[in-house]
Amino acid sequence: MFDSSLTSAREIGAITERQQELAARVARLAPVDGAHQSALESLSLIRNSVPTVCTPTVYQPCLAIVVQGRKRALLNDEVFHYDALNYLVVSVTLPAMGQVLEASAERPYLCLRLNLDLEEVARLLLELGDRGPAASTSADRGLYVARLDEPLLDAVLRMVRLLEAPDDLAVLAPVVQREIYYRVLRGDLAHRLVDLAQGESGNHRIVRAIEWLKQRYAAPLRIEELAEAVHMSPSALHHRFKAVTAMSPLQYQKHLRLHEARRLMFANGVECAAAGHRVGYESASQFSREYRRLFGAPPRAEIARLREMGGVSA
Repeated sequence: MFDSSLTSAREIGAITERQQELAARVARLAPVDGAHQSALESLSLIRNSVPTVCTPTVYQPCLAIVVQGRKRALLNDEVFHYDALNYLVVSVTLPAMGQVLEASAERPYLCLRLNLDLEEVARLLLELGDRGPAASTSADRGLYVARLDEPLLDAVLRMVRLLEAPDDLAVLAPVVQREIYYRVLRGDLAHRLVDLAQGESGNHRIVRAIEWLKQRYAAPLRIEELAEAVHMSPSALHHRFKAVTAMSPLQYQKHLRLHEARRLMFANGVECAAAGHRVGYESASQFSREYRRLFGAPPRAEIARLREMGGVSA
């Protein structure tokens, strides 16, 4: 007779064994705190030895797979926790907040960040045909948490093993990365990704709207012009954009501007007023006010604090 409890215990044991190996490999490849670019361009490794404060950040399209520890992402009032059993999917560029919740010197927070290529996902969906997941009937967030299963974990572990096998990396890594995308598309929440990847869907037009805003963030925003560019009515654009990003196009543009100004000041040493002007602010006082509202301190003080901390937390 089939013993489901025994099977479940075996699955848990197999997952635990793979996670332990994965943690040991990531810890070896990321020996100090911070983000580490791996030998594979699409993959980076992150390590934190202490919990972090809740920090504004811009999430790029990726899969964030925690190996050890726990983190949360905040999108306005929504909170997404992810850990060794639950991975984060970010399907569009999203200004949000991030915070490492569990980390210590003995058991540091360890995470893999794999860039998500929606064009590759779309090609894979074409091959899957009827076997692919059904698209959602309504717009969903461009960020969500899904349960990690054994096949996905196994593929991720094989990718990390390849980082220590440079002769095999160039040939096998694209195959394994494609498998990882496939495993995500076989998950229960895959429909959230599908509708953003399919070229003729309404949600995919929001992906195009985001790209349009990223290219023109410093220019004044006219909703009618953006709506025309992505072939939507202004009201439909506003509704779907907010459903995917949890903010209006104008709020989204403001976040992009402020994050870019922060980067210019921190990385390039640009003065506050000049940074504000370069990202589209005509009023220095308005720039300072909105910067403080987002980052918790005026530009000069917040950049000084960042330098004391050694940079923006990954």
